[in-house]
Amino acid sequence: MIRIKKLDIFIAKQFGMLFVGTFFICQFVLMMQFLWRYIDELIGKGLSMEVMAKFFWYMGLMLVPQALPLAILLSSLITFGNLGESSELTAIKAAGISLMQSFRSLIVITIFISGLSFVFQNNIGPEANNKIAQLMISMQQKSPELEIPEGVFYDGIPNSNLYVQHKDLKTGKLYGVMIYRMTGSYEDQAIILADSGMLQSTAEKKHLVLTLWSGEWFENMRSQEMGNSASVPYRRETFAHKHIVLDFNGDFNLTDVAGISSDARTKSLEKISHDKDSLVHVYDSVGQAYYKDAQSLYYPAPKLSSAEKKQAIKMADNKKFDIDSLFKKLPADQRRMVVDQALSTVQQEVSDLDFKGMITSDGDKMIRQHDIEFINKFTLSLICIVFFFIGAPLGAIIRKGGLGIPIIVSVLVFIVYYILDNTGYRMSRQGDWAIWFGRGLSMAVLVPMAAFFTYKANNDSAVFNADAYRNVLRRMLGLRIKRSIASKEVIIHDPDYLNIANRLKVMNGKIADYAQSRNLKALPNVVKVFFRYHADHNIENINVELESIIEELGNTRNRVILSSLNKYPILAVKAHTRPFDRRWMNIASVFILPVGIFLYIRMWRFRLRLYRDLRTITACNNEIIAEIEAHGGGRLRLENKSLNLIASKMH
Repeated sequence: MIRIKKLDIFIAKQFGMLFVGTFFICQFVLMMQFLWRYIDELIGKGLSMEVMAKFFWYMGLMLVPQALPLAILLSSLITFGNLGESSELTAIKAAGISLMQSFRSLIVITIFISGLSFVFQNNIGPEANNKIAQLMISMQQKSPELEIPEGVFYDGIPNSNLYVQHKDLKTGKLYGVMIYRMTGSYEDQAIILADSGMLQSTAEKKHLVLTLWSGEWFENMRSQEMGNSASVPYRRETFAHKHIVLDFNGDFNLTDVAGISSDARTKSLEKISHDKDSLVHVYDSVGQAYYKDAQSLYYPAPKLSSAEKKQAIKMADNKKFDIDSLFKKLPADQRRMVVDQALSTVQQEVSDLDFKGMITSDGDKMIRQHDIEFINKFTLSLICIVFFFIGAPLGAIIRKGGLGIPIIVSVLVFIVYYILDNTGYRMSRQGDWAIWFGRGLSMAVLVPMAAFFTYKANNDSAVFNADAYRNVLRRMLGLRIKRSIASKEVIIHDPDYLNIANRLKVMNGKIADYAQSRNLKALPNVVKVFFRYHADHNIENINVELESIIEELGNTRNRVILSSLNKYPILAVKAHTRPFDRRWMNIASVFILPVGIFLYIRMWRFRLRLYRDLRTITACNNEIIAEIEAHGGGRLRLENKSLNLIASKMH
């Protein structure tokens, strides 16, 4: 029996309040981004408030499935970041509740939101996409004076083609104007040239007024009824200033949805499956028809009996035809005729194949678009769950609430998702990638990422611990840290100075013998360090003895000795002998040239460092020995005891 605990309710409340707020924030950001892309379609069109309200409403509905994953990512990250920052997550773990158990209520909520997103995309989303596409096309046709491009003939005005060399966006003035008027009546068939002009709508939005300056009007006066009997074929008019009224209905009217009915984004799963089957059936029939035409044209197979086929095979085996010799026997005129005919045939067939290829490629593109949108409805829903298992563990690892770090992390994750998803979509739509690969690329990257973060958060791993990465970098580059030994306020056990002095003298002898037996300045032997590794126990024993002496001398109050202790280097007792602890890794690194060379130079560097460190250790040993012998071991002990008494009285 499933029991709803107070902890589940508490976490669900924290998540729910944040989810509502972050959803509206994400929705607003996505709407502003969409609006910025199409701002030119809206400004200056004289659209009513009703039309603008419809536009924003359908735009909001269209962007809901995209806002849900981002809202889940951000809200889950902030929720567990707040719990971690306030030490509530620590208290939950201390009570014996694992991180996955604390996720339990939010997993159920996320699955519900994912299902809701799928239902929304299948039922409401297609209608919203249909309406927004219809509104966008209608808005583009609302004010053609704002849509006139430069350097291209514009046919958005009925019965006219308008060409403009340059357009001043500030004043709306047109320069280098050329107009072709193409109506059925002969008096309206004209070509108009002007240096400049301006196109404006009338107040009732029923006509366009074209004002032209410094131009010429060429008008055709020849009609079909008159044939070539007209005494004046055209008339020419030069003008300094002229007004032309063009019929145009500028009122906002929704365009016909027939032009966008083939868009897969405006269809549900059932409609996509049905239309895809129809498309496949149609274009399969077209492909089979093209194949039969090509087979009959290029590979004709005459109907022959079995006896005729055997006779034809015997004739083909006995007789050989040399086309080149036959061609050379022809006269020059016939050879030229044959070549021209062959070139004409090839050009005709190439153009025919290009046309057929264009038809089949359009069909293939439509089929791919339906497959892509079919998969999108599932991936866009599942990404909600994936984003939760990225955001919640990251919040538990980072342990930072608020809107600072969580927003930065969420934006970075969403950018990765957006780049992968958009790249996969474009490559799949163009046919460069398989559809399953393109649409599954983002999931293939984000799912392992979610599993990794969930595993690390559940095991309390320090993924974002800067010290851990700093230590790895320090070890790889061979960077060292300095000793920091400070004077202790209370000392329980005083060092045995005379014994330590004798041990230091013995250590100096061991160091001298070691340095004499090992030529640390020379390059390391490749075979020994990569293939035949032997541990350097001598330097390991010296290091153990040194650390023991330093630990015992850390109880001294003598400033000279403390200063000498801080001069001791921290020895690397293995880095000069081999790259890795495992033999197979050492052998494998030899055959990877850049890595092997780097590791070999690194080992040589550590050998030189060890040589310098041993000299430093010997010098520090001599300083401490001299200090002990100068003051005497018993005297130093008495000084330590008196200083301890003074410190205890002060406390």
